[in-house]
Amino acid sequence: MKFPKKSLGQNFLIDKNIISKIINLVEIEDKNIIEIGPGTGSLTKEIIKKKPKSFLLIEKDKNLYDILVKNYASIKNLNIRNSDILKFNLEKNCRKDTVVFGNLPYNISSQILVKFIKFKNWPPNFTDLILMFQKELGEKILGKFTTKNYSRISIISNYRLEASKKFLVSPNCFFPKPKINSMIIHFKPKIPKISKIKNLRNLEKVTNILFSNKRKMINKNIKRIINNKKIDEIKNLNLKSRPSEIEPDIYYKITELYEDH
Repeated sequence: MKFPKKSLGQNFLIDKNIISKIINLVEIEDKNIIEIGPGTGSLTKEIIKKKPKSFLLIEKDKNLYDILVKNYASIKNLNIRNSDILKFNLEKNCRKDTVVFGNLPYNISSQILVKFIKFKNWPPNFTDLILMFQKELGEKILGKFTTKNYSRISIISNYRLEASKKFLVSPNCFFPKPKINSMIIHFKPKIPKISKIKNLRNLEKVTNILFSNKRKMINKNIKRIINNKKIDEIKNLNLKSRPSEIEPDIYYKITELYEDH
């Protein structure tokens, strides 16, 4: 087996039972599939057996890309790209009703998730994201308001995605073994019911400013975003609250007002 590159955060999934659990979370046959970071192709091989309509692999490591081409280039409707996922135009290459799988490098996993959330056209072409995260980050993504894991990433992801934890993955399921547990999360796109944020970068900015002092009241930081007149428009906002004490809908409203401003 090719030795993983620490610089790319590579931990290859080798447990066949976990691979089976992952690909059985959704219907694959006759669907458009994208796999991020296929590595040595252990998941890829099983997805191919399920006969997808089209299959796009995105692998940054040139050596792994060459191995994937050697093993799978003859497969019909399979496209293998040697590209950095953070620079790759995912939205342009995401066909209608696409299912995305990804054993994500831990060091950029939140950036990859936000890349999907920031698609310009919504609802997006993807129907399902099945992604693996470091357990600690996974808990923050799933963190509900009033719980200890409620965070910026849960506020941002909750705006456009329904997320559900599927199962944990032990370090023993990888080569080399990471020092932490992993978590599989299944996301489905949703339409925001009330808020109409024009640019998701503004929600990132608002949450970044307010969470920059997590233990302090928001009364000073919010004035860096909107003026007193707009603050008065927000119902149920207590300026003595800390960032973790403000529910997601209020963050969305602050972002709307910031965009108007």
